[in-house]
Amino acid sequence: MVKPSAAIGRERLDLLDPREMSRLGGIELVTQGIVEGFLSGLHRSPRRGFSVEFAEHRAYQMGDELRYVDWKLLARTDRLYVKQYEEETNLRAMMVLDTSRSMDWTGDAEARLTKLAYARLLTASLALILLRQRDATGLITFDDTIRHVVPPRARLAHWRQILATLGRAEPGVRTAAEPALRRVVGHLRRRGLVVFVSDLLIDRKLTIKALRFLRHRGHQVLVLHILDPAEQSLEGAVEVRYRDPESGESVVLRPQEWATAYDRTLKEAMSAWRMGLRGHGISYEVITTDTPFGIALRQALVQATSVA
Repeated sequence: MVKPSAAIGRERLDLLDPREMSRLGGIELVTQGIVEGFLSGLHRSPRRGFSVEFAEHRAYQMGDELRYVDWKLLARTDRLYVKQYEEETNLRAMMVLDTSRSMDWTGDAEARLTKLAYARLLTASLALILLRQRDATGLITFDDTIRHVVPPRARLAHWRQILATLGRAEPGVRTAAEPALRRVVGHLRRRGLVVFVSDLLIDRKLTIKALRFLRHRGHQVLVLHILDPAEQSLEGAVEVRYRDPESGESVVLRPQEWATAYDRTLKEAMSAWRMGLRGHGISYEVITTDTPFGIALRQALVQATSVA
């Protein structure tokens, strides 16, 4: 089998445009290329110098396991350090992926992946990184009900079961996150990591309540808010018909007349998510579908350790 890196030389695949990256092969090949590029970027970091300012750290060296990287320190200093006294216990993690119909949307099919296609690749990449660290990793997909459950396992071969499940994840209809998040409790009986991947077009109060419950149980919780760039502003022709992909309801609007109100509403909604989550020790990160996967992975991994 030809590795994806052979197709484009030394260029880091994880920094390619996501749409272009997805055209290089199937989900397994593409995800491997993303993760290899991301890890090679860590290995080639030119800033490895040791500083006595961080007496409990040492400079990252090629071959060190990612679980010992201090991601918070990386975010502050742009330097890679490894924690020397990290507790050597493997993590248990659950990826929880929203596959509702609203996720099956893109504002520009020629230039960008749908939110669901992007989220599949991001989820697969995070799962592979966790499994390479020998962290037991599982997956739950949901729309208005739970669609698939893959219990956490630590074997690297388990990744292919996660990939197969992601490949079967067809867009559903409406969204109800609470049952899926409650299901996590049965699979993480000791403290672990929950990564919730969604466009958050869901009941905010019920979802935050369920996420807070997981945090109360001692789990580290990371919410990745997936947005298409076209959702960040209201633009278009003089009149545009907008249709809710889940309810089927539609309305005709003049974007120029509603742009300011839309912008205000979106900012208020994102602020409500951010405050409702971070105030309870839950990490929250917005990722748009035009973000290269390597950058999205770095955002996710830094945020996953940003709240103690």
